[in-house]
Amino acid sequence: MSYQRFFLPPNNPTTYQRHQLFKQALLDVNRLEDYNNIIDLLSPPQDITKLAAPGVFKGIKVGIIGGGLAGLAAAFELRKLGFDITIFDALKDRVGGRVYTYYFNKSKELYGELGPMRIPISHESTWHYIDLFNLNTRPFIQNNENAFIYVGDLRVRNDPLGRNVMKKIYPMFKLRGLERRTPWQKLLSYGLTTTLSRIPPRIRREILKIKKHYHPLIKYWTSFNERQVLEKMNLSQGAISMLGSVSPFVEDFFYYSYSEVLQEEYTVAYSFLYEIIGGLAKLPISFYKSLTSNTPTEYDNIPTNRLGKITWKSDHLITEISQNPEKNQVILKYNNNLSSNTIESFDYIICAIPFSSLRLVTVDPLFSTMKMVAIRDLGYSNSQKTVLLCKNRFWEEGGENNRIIGGGSYTDLPITSIWYPSDHARCIYNNKCSPKESGVLLASYNFTLDAVRLGNLIKPRRIEEIKRQVESVHGLPRGYLDNIVKDYKSVNWNEQSEFYGAFAYFQPEQKRIYSSTIIRPEYNNKVFFAGEHTSATHAWMQGALRSGMRAANQLAKSCKLNNKL
Repeated sequence: MSYQRFFLPPNNPTTYQRHQLFKQALLDVNRLEDYNNIIDLLSPPQDITKLAAPGVFKGIKVGIIGGGLAGLAAAFELRKLGFDITIFDALKDRVGGRVYTYYFNKSKELYGELGPMRIPISHESTWHYIDLFNLNTRPFIQNNENAFIYVGDLRVRNDPLGRNVMKKIYPMFKLRGLERRTPWQKLLSYGLTTTLSRIPPRIRREILKIKKHYHPLIKYWTSFNERQVLEKMNLSQGAISMLGSVSPFVEDFFYYSYSEVLQEEYTVAYSFLYEIIGGLAKLPISFYKSLTSNTPTEYDNIPTNRLGKITWKSDHLITEISQNPEKNQVILKYNNNLSSNTIESFDYIICAIPFSSLRLVTVDPLFSTMKMVAIRDLGYSNSQKTVLLCKNRFWEEGGENNRIIGGGSYTDLPITSIWYPSDHARCIYNNKCSPKESGVLLASYNFTLDAVRLGNLIKPRRIEEIKRQVESVHGLPRGYLDNIVKDYKSVNWNEQSEFYGAFAYFQPEQKRIYSSTIIRPEYNNKVFFAGEHTSATHAWMQGALRSGMRAANQLAKSCKLNNKL
């Protein structure tokens, strides 16, 4: 039966409770000494009101390109100092950028996450805003021993000791003697985390820092891709292939930088996770409501008349960034559904869109050479997500050793992984909820090549393939889901206009080459950069939110210097 049945963390954890859970996660990997460093590096930067007095920059115009979490956080913080802020968001029907909760009904009880879906307990900047907006949270169940691993047409339950995989799936691969006797979870941990434990704590800190020069140990290990590190740990090719099959997210990123593994393992990101009840979209919506309110309640001790003015321009696509040296301003050219090639000037700009999108914006004059190279070369991963609205929760049927409440199943089929909702975790065992209720299944979540291959299929064929593969993983008769699935929503992030990829993910060497370049201001400290791609925690909401706060602080410092305050 599921581990989570015996220990399910509390809903709406206090900061103390979160930190206790985080300490336990670090104790489990024998790295409690990292606690203070990680909390410090993931916490919000210095409060912007410590840099300048509230309302002091009234009348100074700031343009923010992008209405995702980075742009929202930057605007929220800059408003404290009185800036006149205009946010340009290319999206028309929603806010939040890559945070994309799709609601199947008007009551918003049935929904699926097409972007991020979970929040680590250590992501202090994310929790800062969750607590500020009083959003309700519950545990996101990451692992479930009743879920499946389906490889080579063999199906086993994902027991925590790995015995089923060792018995049924290991014989498919050419493993060495010790590898055959070691659970796959321990092989994976050995291959990807041994290096981390050998780096001294003071140097490990650099994993979460953006620096011009890194310690030689960090430069060395981040010069390799993930597969090369597994090879350096002397795992056989058979073992590496087996690990990629039973843990396909590992295989998806074999050829990306090991730096991305380090940041997630260092912060034990997958130990205890949470979700926002009602959907992660509640976070950007809370920002939006606050920013567009004339009387927001989230700014303690700052009188409303000192707050900056916010102008929100949805369905506005920035096409050009240029410079007016005579007036020391930045010019934005944009299109919307009413007009094209409209021009507006600003004293400062925060560019909070992905480099994959910025690549299609005209920059005149060009940014610095290395910035332009980074815009061209920064690695991005594709992701495909498909959620199915089911009239009943077939995955929750059966006894304690069969029903799947939360967690994920993994497969070498193109769908890669299936994720089950965690919302019944507290009620299914006391019969206060039922498998007969409708539910939303994340039927396919994949990255890189499989995301491209499956995501490029036309929608009807894509959904047909996904349903048939879900049936295979669960041992259901072919066509079973045709009468179960009532609706669906599918997103291929490479095809999403203004994103062109799911998130930034470094290639080998890119952490060393581009980290400091990405965040360096341009146009004589008039243009600043935010977004998860500018952070040390790629692919997480934490990276986007903290980067927005950091960019706001950079801008405030520059403005304070220019105005000699």
